[in-house]
Amino acid sequence: QVQLAESGGGWVQAGGSLRLSCAASGRTVRGYPMGWFRQAPGKKREFVAGTTWSRRNSYYAEYADSVKGRFTISRANAETVLLQMNSLKPEDTAIYYCAAGGALTAPDYWGQGTQVTVSS
Repeated sequence: QVQLAESGGGWVQAGGSLRLSCAASGRTVRGYPMGWFRQAPGKKREFVAGTTWSRRNSYYAEYADSVKGRFTISRANAETVLLQMNSLKPEDTAIYYCAAGGALTAPDYWGQGTQVTVSS
């Protein structure tokens, strides 16, 4: 089993920045995808950004079109993923979930979620 602990959510005005962090414990997620999803009120959970293992012994990142150029995901180490969110918009308001294992868009494990609120 893998446990995921998120931190860094909060409230910010439009145009501001936040950084989310997620640490995995239990079984290692080294070599497995790790990333972020979000769910806004009344909407389905959607993929935001993720890191997957490449054949060059490193991770590469993928992003949803809605966040490209504004969000940056990075793997601080094998068990920790960061999401730097800049130029935040009110439509970025959602609960953000850390996810790991399985496939990039079909993870095996989920965190509890952290609220991000962007006011206009």
